[in-house]
Order: sequence, then C-alpha cells, then structure tokens
Amino acid sequence: MSTALCLCVCAAGLFGEDLLQRGYRRDRAVLAHIAAHPGAQTHSVARAVGANQRVVARNLSRLIDDGLLVLVTDGATPRLRSYRLLASGAREPRR
Repeated sequence: MSTALCLCVCAAGLFGEDLLQRGYRRDRAVLAHIAAHPGAQTHSVARAVGANQRVVARNLSRLIDDGLLVLVTDGATPRLRSYRLLASGAREPRR
C-alpha cells in the first residue's frame, strides 16, 4: 500500500513539473518569435506558436515582468499594441 501511495505522489509531482516546463517552452517560443519579428502583435505571436491568444498574452506579460520584452503602445488601441525585445542594458520602469 505504501508503495502505491509513493508512486501516486511521484506521478503527481512529475505531472506538475511537466506543466511548468510546458509554460517555459512556450515562453521561449514566444521570445524567439518576437526576436525574429520585432513589433509583432499578440494575435500573430499566438498564430506562430500555435497557442491561444490568452495563453500567449500571459506569456508576454511574464516576459515583460522579467525585463526581456517591452510593450510598444504609441497610443494604439490594445489590439494594435506590439512587442519588442528590451534593448540590452536598458531598464523599463515597472508598471
């Protein structure tokens, strides 16, 4: 019985780790797409990486918070906002 319980706990841990790694893989794919296509918008990034726009929006927000991307607004409506890599050595103010 204790072996079965141990196996269940280990399986749950591995499943959780897989979900976490999937998020990191998508972050890398989103970052690579923005690096290759500066000024890309959320919908084009989502289409390129094959993910839902809401999921990609979370990835983009996380990458902005980590200081890797910057949101380019230029007075555009939210749908037309784009993203680019943050210049090396530049610091964006936290919002």
